[in-house]
Amino acid sequence: MKTTKIIFAGGFLGAGKTTLLWEAAQRLMKKGLRVGLITNDQAPELVDTVLLSQQGLKVAEVSGSCFCCNFNGLTDAITKVSGETFADVIIAEPVGSCTDLSATIMQPLKQNWNAQLSVAPLSVLADPERLVPILDGKTADLHVDAAYIFRKQLEESDIILITKTDTLRAEALATLLERTRETFPLSTVVPVSAVSGQGIDEWLEDVLTRTDAGQRIATVDYDIYAHGEAVLGWLNGTVLLKGDTVDWDALLRTFLTRLAQRFDEAGYGVGHVKAILENESLYIVGNLTGKAHTLSLRNSAGTGDTAKLTVNARVETSPEELDALVREVLSETTRDRYESTVLAWRCLQPGRPNPTYRFAQAVNN
Repeated sequence: MKTTKIIFAGGFLGAGKTTLLWEAAQRLMKKGLRVGLITNDQAPELVDTVLLSQQGLKVAEVSGSCFCCNFNGLTDAITKVSGETFADVIIAEPVGSCTDLSATIMQPLKQNWNAQLSVAPLSVLADPERLVPILDGKTADLHVDAAYIFRKQLEESDIILITKTDTLRAEALATLLERTRETFPLSTVVPVSAVSGQGIDEWLEDVLTRTDAGQRIATVDYDIYAHGEAVLGWLNGTVLLKGDTVDWDALLRTFLTRLAQRFDEAGYGVGHVKAILENESLYIVGNLTGKAHTLSLRNSAGTGDTAKLTVNARVETSPEELDALVREVLSETTRDRYESTVLAWRCLQPGRPNPTYRFAQAVNN
């Protein structure tokens, strides 16, 4: 029976997981490998799935709960992707607020799926803007319990990928690498950039050849973990927009800029806000990973009369407040100029994590 390599690329909200997944998939396919992707979220209407599908990649989505709390959903997605693509490699992106992956995902796969899967080392991505204050013992503008999740993700990792290294000077990067390796000496620390390509091939070579997957079981306080997720309101929505020769790039920029300003004014910590606006085959993607200055946009949706906007927001406020604020800003942005029709809209607060499995110790490879 063929064995498929499965790579889990975790990390806190806004770390750049989806961008890295896309870049990694492209590089693997250029080598002649067949690649499948699995995304994960607490609710459907996921920007990541839309974005990766836009690239022509085969994507399965596990929505409604995290991988660890819906292990059967994960294995169903693995089976689906494997069957449809005959995948040599599957790359799976867990929910950004999820930790304890080694105990709840890596070990049961190693024990019960070893005939079908070869599990790669657990990779955890870290955005330098959040990693530096975490190393300093601070919370990176997150609630203290959300910052706890971030640190636990790093503690259980086999590989830490410091992302967005193109934004750092050489001296700052060298210092950050040294500090991270000193703080997490059992993890391999690799600098990567989806923009410059730094480190991606080296990381792929590492995860495709190494077999030391999930070597550590983290000690996780599930009360703190649960509260760290619950401090975030989660919103997933899709809206159909219509107008007359609309500059869709300008519309998304205006919407996300206003949204960021309102979050800052209210003092709401932002886990991550993602948005993709699709104009047929054209699209623009926006990301907000903290305060307003972290807003970035890439690609272009051009102009047209009809487009679809998908928004995912993870913000430190109640679901009710988040829902009202996003709706209000969307209304302000489209008022009197565009017709908007909600196709799907869900706002929630994650429930307490309840893993399907939790292993007390690592399974031997």
